[in-house]
Amino acid sequence: MVRSELAIAAMGVAFWLAGCAVSGAAGPTGGTGELRYVALGDSYTIGTSVEVADHYPNQLVVALGPDAPTLRLVANLGVNGYTSADLIREELPALNRLEPEFMTVLIGVNDVVQGVTIEAYERNVVTILDALLAHVPPERVVTVAIPDYTATPAGADYGDPNQQHAAIVASNAVMERLAGARGIAFVDIFDLSLRAAEDRALVADDGLHPSGKQYGLWVERIRPVAERLLGR
Repeated sequence: MVRSELAIAAMGVAFWLAGCAVSGAAGPTGGTGELRYVALGDSYTIGTSVEVADHYPNQLVVALGPDAPTLRLVANLGVNGYTSADLIREELPALNRLEPEFMTVLIGVNDVVQGVTIEAYERNVVTILDALLAHVPPERVVTVAIPDYTATPAGADYGDPNQQHAAIVASNAVMERLAGARGIAFVDIFDLSLRAAEDRALVADDGLHPSGKQYGLWVERIRPVAERLLGR
């Protein structure tokens, strides 16, 4: 979650490039019944410490199945350790090239870890959401809540758990409010992440990030929202 060295960022870029290659990122979908799906975020989007197939964007594509319109994941832009400012600087510029038709975004945990003020986070969320809406209508965007990493075995390594828990709650409230004001869906998976305190199968081998099983629980909650937005 915390960007401690350049290798972590390089790994995220590598996963992104691989995702583009597998998904066939070149060219618009035009008339195929597919929507070009781009996922934005941090370690929770790139799925640090789990297999690519277990990343929540990949699981979402599979869960939605073949019913038209389908999603084709053309890029997972998530990078371990990214803050909302990093997303603005590094991920948003890629959207012009990727031509997204559907997007998910989950960002903010590293703002909490790095002590970014809630006011600065709010300004960045405004920038992010408005930038996404410059590419697609609000019914083609899903925002996802920040999970509570303090419930994991390694959670206490990243600040006082009580303070960090409160900061995550506050950040989620900001995202939910700003998304709602723009007609953008917000999916709250916060309570699902708390189950990791009792069920270690919901935690990846690094003791910090969600396991594929936990991401599956997220997708169970995201899927009906996505289906509604897709008009199924």
